[in-house]
Amino acid sequence: MNSNIKIFVIIPAYNEASVVKSVINEIKNAGYSNIIVVDDGSSDNTFLEAQSIPEVVSLKHFINRGKGAAVKTGIEAAKLLQADIAITIDGDGQHNPEDIRPMIDQIKKGFDVVLGTRLKNPKGMPPWKIAANHFGNFCTWAIYGLWVTDSQSGFRAYSKKALARIKTTTDRYEYDSEVIREISRNKLKYTEIPIEVRYTKYSMSKANKMNLKNGIKTLVKMIIYN
Repeated sequence: MNSNIKIFVIIPAYNEASVVKSVINEIKNAGYSNIIVVDDGSSDNTFLEAQSIPEVVSLKHFINRGKGAAVKTGIEAAKLLQADIAITIDGDGQHNPEDIRPMIDQIKKGFDVVLGTRLKNPKGMPPWKIAANHFGNFCTWAIYGLWVTDSQSGFRAYSKKALARIKTTTDRYEYDSEVIREISRNKLKYTEIPIEVRYTKYSMSKANKMNLKNGIKTLVKMIIYN
């Protein structure tokens, strides 16, 4: 893969007006200028905040469709812009953009998908989230037949081949697990790398984060759409 590869970083965002600029700027400071923000029907000024930063591609859903839908919109935009690699990263500042480089390195080595995993180094991760993630991993394995250590991580990298082959139908949290199914179905070459996750009072207070109710809904949809 040559040095002229086009890398796009995709940020799905829902009511992140207070942090989206800092997330974008941190990504820029890490060396990535091709950024796509997808505002998933926020009720605040997320879209305007993102739009105010030069050269950022800002897109908007006029209704809240779900994190998966926002990621898919971003991926379709990246494909139209002829991306060679697409990175998806959460919009609440939990992820460290310095972890993007190791992901790109793995894509350059020939992997189609790189999954960022919190459970290889769960320092600072609340015990209940660790337990919930293990349960989610088990359900993903039982339904899709592929074991990964963090099936719900939104921090991932995709090659051009993966972007073309992965086809999903769901729009919310089940999307992350559905990608695991697509890796298996398409026999895509994948790897996992540890990522840093920064749990802040802000990120932990987000009402749209995964909880027991959302977890049950996700499991049901995974079974229905398998």
